[in-house]
Amino acid sequence: MDQDHATDTLTEWVTAVTRELGLEGSAESSPTVDTISELAASVADGVGNTAAPITTHLVRLAAGRADDPAVATRDYAQKITHLAEGWSSDQERGAPANDQSNRA
Repeated sequence: MDQDHATDTLTEWVTAVTRELGLEGSAESSPTVDTISELAASVADGVGNTAAPITTHLVRLAAGRADDPAVATRDYAQKITHLAEGWSSDQERGAPANDQSNRA
């Protein structure tokens, strides 16, 4: 399957799922789908394939509570991608992204 076909299939799938769940307009924007797809790939590479779906779910759950879910999705995905990329490093696990003691 070529990349354009995969992208079209993903777009159609997300549109169908959001309709079925009554979430039209909340998840199918291209930047949000791209952000979540990139997050899933980073988590799959850094942590493992089985961690990707639950991680994306948790990020969207948290973002849904924010005033601007699209911005929150991007911000949370960036934080969690950083965490996933360093997951195999003991040092990264010792300092979670949300550890308040590491903030200035």
